[in-house]
Amino acid sequence: MSTLACSDARLRVVFPSVSRWIRRGALIILIAVVACALAFLRADRPAAEVAARRGTPPSTFIDVDGMRVHVRDRGAGPAIVLLHGSNASLFTWEGWARELASDHRVIAFDLPGHGLTGPHPADRYSHADMAEFVDHVVVALGVDRFTLAGNSMGGYVAVLYALAHPGKVDHLVLVDSRGLPSEEPQPLVFRITGWPVVGRLFEAITPRFVVAANVRAVYGDPAKVSEENIDLYYDLLLRAGNRRAMRVRLSMQDDHLDVARLRDLAMPVLILWGARDRWVLPKYGARFHDAIPGSTLVVLDGLGHIPMEEDPVATAAAVRKFLTR
Repeated sequence: MSTLACSDARLRVVFPSVSRWIRRGALIILIAVVACALAFLRADRPAAEVAARRGTPPSTFIDVDGMRVHVRDRGAGPAIVLLHGSNASLFTWEGWARELASDHRVIAFDLPGHGLTGPHPADRYSHADMAEFVDHVVVALGVDRFTLAGNSMGGYVAVLYALAHPGKVDHLVLVDSRGLPSEEPQPLVFRITGWPVVGRLFEAITPRFVVAANVRAVYGDPAKVSEENIDLYYDLLLRAGNRRAMRVRLSMQDDHLDVARLRDLAMPVLILWGARDRWVLPKYGARFHDAIPGSTLVVLDGLGHIPMEEDPVATAAAVRKFLTR
């Protein structure tokens, strides 16, 4: 028998065995993946149930655009309206409410697709849609003029609102704001949630440790993040409809501000930025400052992407100084 024929015979003997092991290995991997998915399967939490836990006083609810909008409206004096960032809620501003409500009317509310407000009935989640929604809320609350502050996504919405309604905004405060053209990709969790298949899986398979990792990532000092705060973020994310709203919103084509239009912001503008922001780098705070004539830039040592939550005392003090100078 030739050497070639002998080799063929040996291959026929060996490969069936190898194929069986490959099939068995693939089956084991598939079973492990399914088991992990089932372990992290989380159903939506009923809106009324989450509201009963998280919507206690001073929370109130008002009807706007077909939604039951979650609002916290405290204090008296010149009004300050606060807009939270993506996948956050009005609770991110609780520290500012404590610091500023002694001499200001402090208003925070959950934007569509977030917190206890929940999804928009027509899936209107663009930044322009959010700015229009803000106007509907302040009109419903009877607020004619106010200081407007926004963090991250909320900062982008705040800029659009100030450009569209300059007569209503006395002062503008941008806190680690999105909106400028970015040279870096969005955070991984935002990118994968916007993917068609993975995003739909995320609506059902949502591990708490993923939420915990992302909350810690937006703090300059992750050790400041408490388990109670992670539970709050997780509870509100699982509120019925919010995960789907997140997928729909993040699957929209990313856009950015027309930088030239920032020159039209005639009101005083304060730009607050965490020096340790890893999600929207401090260089973008400097770029906002360069693009907005007469703006004030304050960089906060040691703080991350949500400095008003991480250190409400220091950040609110910067706002008070800005408003009273």
